[in-house]
Amino acid sequence: MADISQSPQRFPFRSLDKAWLALGLILLAVAVLDFAQLWPTVTFAAAALGRTAPYILFAVLAVGWLKATGAENLLARAFEGREARMIVLAALFGGLSPFCSCQVIPFIAALLAVGAPLSAVMAFWLASPLMDPAMFSITSGTLGFDFALAKTGAAVGIGLLGGFGTMALKSSPVFTDPLREKPAVGGCCGVKKPFSGQPVWKFWQEPERRATFRDESLSNALFLLKWLLLAYVLEALMIHYIPADAVASVLGGDGIKPILLGAIVGAPAYLNGYAAVPLVDALLQQGMAQGAAMSFVIAGGVSCIPAAVAVWALVKPRVFAAYLGYAVLGAVLAGLAWGALA
Repeated sequence: MADISQSPQRFPFRSLDKAWLALGLILLAVAVLDFAQLWPTVTFAAAALGRTAPYILFAVLAVGWLKATGAENLLARAFEGREARMIVLAALFGGLSPFCSCQVIPFIAALLAVGAPLSAVMAFWLASPLMDPAMFSITSGTLGFDFALAKTGAAVGIGLLGGFGTMALKSSPVFTDPLREKPAVGGCCGVKKPFSGQPVWKFWQEPERRATFRDESLSNALFLLKWLLLAYVLEALMIHYIPADAVASVLGGDGIKPILLGAIVGAPAYLNGYAAVPLVDALLQQGMAQGAAMSFVIAGGVSCIPAAVAVWALVKPRVFAAYLGYAVLGAVLAGLAWGALA
């Protein structure tokens, strides 16, 4: 009988990072199908990455500092006191928190385990994947400070929408007994107890925290590099191959139609919050309406696979459906508001 334990060796590409693999395959396809476009695509991506480099550096150092000091432990204070106060603070902190997708799961599990109300957790869940210090920096550098600020406001707003909506309907069948099972504290990324301890602002005085700063900065630098390179390559190809009038006819113009389409398309089409920024920039250049761009990034950010998995893993399907409903409704409202202001 064959030794099936060795079978994974027949698939060496499984160990490769999917973003790097996709980038290599896309460039290979361009080289084979349209070689003349290969060099312009590479130079476009390199130039775009160079323009974004200062924002990437700030984002990397900011996240490294937050992790090394343990400043995210201050988030625990958002889940103390009256329920309405918890919702407001959870939405605010969720829109600014530095948590990655895998860290959201143990953090939320810990909150639910200690009895935090689902309304406050929902507010944090909805706001958290939409904005963080690194994403604000990248968005500001590519789409403009006003767009980044508006997206931050939308992140907080959708958190408030979901939080107070859940509080108002907490006695309904949708939110009664919402958890799959009693959540346990713990998870990946070395998270043991997500909101324990006090921040240490002078982190450089402790070798372990210096190591955390180094490791987190390097990890985030590589993360942003791979996703932004992939996004800039896709942006170059979109601008070259997709007619501007085609985008403008579908996602351009005034009214609610392009905003609704932006939310509907954004939910399944989202790659990554960082990768979406250059893609939206390309779509705007091709004629996408500002309101549709906002609804696209909001709906896609909440419903992207890492963020959605965090919710699906802990709550029952009816609560997950409510989460997606808040995402679409919030995206449309954000798109209408930004379309009126932009």
